[in-house]
Amino acid sequence: MSELVKISISNHVADVRLNRPEKYNALNPDMFKAIIEAGRSLAQDTSVRAVVLSGEGKGFCAGLDFQGFVEMGEKGALDLMQTQPGQIANNAQLPAMVWKQVPVPVIAVLHGVAYGGGFQIAMGADIRIAAPDTRLSVMEIKWGIIPDMSATQTLRDLVRLDVAKELTFSGRILEAEEAWKLGLVTRVSQDPLAEAHQMANEFAARNPSAVSAAKHLLEIAWHADAEEGLKLEASLQKTLMGTSNQREAAAANFEKRKPRFADREE
Repeated sequence: MSELVKISISNHVADVRLNRPEKYNALNPDMFKAIIEAGRSLAQDTSVRAVVLSGEGKGFCAGLDFQGFVEMGEKGALDLMQTQPGQIANNAQLPAMVWKQVPVPVIAVLHGVAYGGGFQIAMGADIRIAAPDTRLSVMEIKWGIIPDMSATQTLRDLVRLDVAKELTFSGRILEAEEAWKLGLVTRVSQDPLAEAHQMANEFAARNPSAVSAAKHLLEIAWHADAEEGLKLEASLQKTLMGTSNQREAAAANFEKRKPRFADREE
């Protein structure tokens, strides 16, 4: 069997590919496990400064492979609802939430379809760049169920509540342009993979400790009250000021040269 999630790293940028193209990268139990493992491995790799997440073949991810779950049986399906020690997300939610836990920017590259679980994985990324032919859907209602792969924690950051409800109740399919207008997609691009890598390289050229701190700050403070948000802002800034990477950023700026950063620390 081929590797279900392929990872290659170059110049501190991890290229992550969902690799089940014959099934539009649909999610069977092995895919759930492979995506979680990929995210966790990258979270621990301090040399990685940005991630580009895409799908091989004709689409990003078509959502659940229902045939695979029928074959797996009831016990296997229930296993997905289990929560691992130390996690707040269960095994079904982790393929999307794990990208929020990766302490560097994650850019999802969308093409073809991003349906159901595939849609929710894309929403777990920090940024989404879509090809013009991309079609997206909160499709779970088609199967008589609700979205259960962390949409409650991602859609709230992107669209109004009434929009989230309409998309969830209807399961209708969105074209890329409408998804962009609603805020589900960061931008639409004729070559989203190339644009994502260009963006990732720009992020990777910055102080990796500062970029990681910025992601953490925005993830936490966005839903915090003013006191918590301001305290976190100040405390994170204190951890950056005067460090070797911060001094290198300033020196490179003054000297008009490319900075030479050390890998971020855990």
